[in-house]
Amino acid sequence: MPTSSSGRPPDPHLARGVAESFGVDAPRYDRARPRYPDALVRRIVAASPGSEVLNVGCGTGIEARQFQQAGCTVLGVEPDPRMADFARRAGVEVEVATFEKWQAAGRTFDAVIAGTAWHWVDPVAGATKAAQVLRTGGLLAPFWHVFQLPSLVAEAFAAAYRRVVPDSPVTFEPDKQGVDAYQPLLTRAADGMHEVGGFSTPEQLRFDWTQPYTRDELFDLMLTQGLLTRLAPDEQAAMLDGVGFAVDKAGGSVTMSGTTVAVVAVRYPQGRRNSGHVGGVSRAVGRP
Repeated sequence: MPTSSSGRPPDPHLARGVAESFGVDAPRYDRARPRYPDALVRRIVAASPGSEVLNVGCGTGIEARQFQQAGCTVLGVEPDPRMADFARRAGVEVEVATFEKWQAAGRTFDAVIAGTAWHWVDPVAGATKAAQVLRTGGLLAPFWHVFQLPSLVAEAFAAAYRRVVPDSPVTFEPDKQGVDAYQPLLTRAADGMHEVGGFSTPEQLRFDWTQPYTRDELFDLMLTQGLLTRLAPDEQAAMLDGVGFAVDKAGGSVTMSGTTVAVVAVRYPQGRRNSGHVGGVSRAVGRP
């Protein structure tokens, strides 16, 4: 996970330039980013009181299409018009805005989801808006892909990043990957829900997976990451050269380990605060 020069994770929602840089190559993003576990989609759908879903930071519509395939009606909110255009062409209804400024116009939903995007939303303002648009019993369920690069590739990436962007205030440390490294972001999301109130105690759901990548497939994925999307083409090429050598050394392909983590809470009736878990979520969306 990227960290600031102080060693602390940055506040991503303040980095608007990065947050709205992924549309530089929307087709690559849609092609390279992995889909979310079907089991996660099924559990969120099963625990929601209905099938109307608001997808915050929907990007190219990857998770929106998965929820559509599960029988849901999905409205996307996306700040980048390039990403929104791609999602619309893929069959997703999208409104262009940051979630904090988006106007619900009286509409309500059974679930508010965000696929690897909730960290670009102010955690308190986002939870406040979600509480306003969720029906009683509705779910706020942001989720993230947490990647674990093989050590050889991670070390090559870190070395290349230090060489290519030596003055960057954000760094990548190969020994700080996985869910433990992401925990500050997950905690920040949960803390926002706690501060707003009206939600059950957030629960973390985890789904582990592995996926093989050829050299070119790994390059595609890496070029959709925020550490690279704003680099100049020659800087990106220099980064990939270093990583490519490591992949070639590993035989031309690597296997990526990853975990998809969700932070899920249920919307209580207005004015009610409760710190306990909700039985319906524990049964339908409990940790696998």
